[in-house]
Amino acid sequence: MRVNETPNAIELDGVAKSYRVPVHRVETFKERVLHPFRSVEYRELGALDNVSFDIAAGEFFGIAGRNGSGKTTLLKLLASIYAPDSGSIRVAGRVAPFIELGVGFNPELAARDNVLLNGVMMGLTPREARKRADHVIEFAELEEFVELKLKNYSSGMRVRLGFAVLVEADADILLIDEVLAVGDAAFQQKCTDVFYDFKRKGRTIVLVTHDMGKLEDYSDRAVLLHEGRVEKIGAVDEVGARYMELNFTSGDTAEAQSALSRDEFAGSAGITSFQIENEAGDGIDSLQHGEPICFSGEIEVYEPIGAEDVIGAGTFIVALHNGADQRVFEVRSDPLTSMDGPLQPGERVAIRGRIENNLVDGRYTADVALSTFPQGDMMIAFRHGAASLMVYGNDPASGHSGLIVPQHELQVERDAHPAPQYDR
Repeated sequence: MRVNETPNAIELDGVAKSYRVPVHRVETFKERVLHPFRSVEYRELGALDNVSFDIAAGEFFGIAGRNGSGKTTLLKLLASIYAPDSGSIRVAGRVAPFIELGVGFNPELAARDNVLLNGVMMGLTPREARKRADHVIEFAELEEFVELKLKNYSSGMRVRLGFAVLVEADADILLIDEVLAVGDAAFQQKCTDVFYDFKRKGRTIVLVTHDMGKLEDYSDRAVLLHEGRVEKIGAVDEVGARYMELNFTSGDTAEAQSALSRDEFAGSAGITSFQIENEAGDGIDSLQHGEPICFSGEIEVYEPIGAEDVIGAGTFIVALHNGADQRVFEVRSDPLTSMDGPLQPGERVAIRGRIENNLVDGRYTADVALSTFPQGDMMIAFRHGAASLMVYGNDPASGHSGLIVPQHELQVERDAHPAPQYDR
């Protein structure tokens, strides 16, 4: 239980929910007639497992998580659409859910009729619903289409209508799924204004979204669900950072690494190993924005390099490419022969490096090479896709775009003297 002087609007304690999914579905009436006694086998699909947290009255609370983590199931439990298999849920106040686009709307009815029907479903009396219908239509900016059947509405028009009904519901607790992303930019700005107004009025709002920028803009706290469990709860920036880390380090990372093209070439030497590391020297495949990119590799010499009668001084090169195969940067070592003379067959050379990480979020691959530079620029050894790295955690609200986020400083000065006014 969270210690807070403000009473809780929502309390969840050990909530679990699973679904029974048929292994073999009877698709036709013929199958049922031919096999009337065939038993249907089911498997359990766990959606939520031992979920516990509190939401204070008047709190703007965010819910984040990857697809399939249980976010929408949780909202439906809070809205009493589903009942939990175990655990308890306490909700103090009237709830207005806005979970799925078009739920509660009748496509054969006109917009005004749907507004009246939804208003009653959200707890308004028929009289209150009729009184507020004009305000709903005006907020949704659908005055010209009020008599049009809903089946002829676009998805954006339907989401505007549904959210407008929610605004007029006067519920104590609002449950909002990420369907608001369907609206256009102007309507999303209107939603933003409504959210801030609700926050000032002390309404309790629970918002599910994949947009970490919106989560940070609106929410007081947030919870991160992962595979049906609470992964993290607390400060929004910490939850957002963990969400990005899970997105970039789970799932197909190992497959993506193994799928890299390993085109290799070895001449007078070979690149026998290369990996991207953290500062502790551990091999990694993901890294948070701002943490330095470290790497290590090893070169084995097969023929003399750098001798008087042999071309090449042996410069080690690391080139990083983004997902669009654009070269983001390239770093080169000093010639390997510059200190101790030519490299001899059988020698092994260890390479280590450290690069400041100003990369934007995304996946990157490293090509490594040994070149004759500066005595020419021919390849002695080459390894394409030697390592893969996912960078995450760049502040999504920063607005940065491009290939990197450079270290920078900007100064802006305004003229302290206003421009003179002239009589016309």
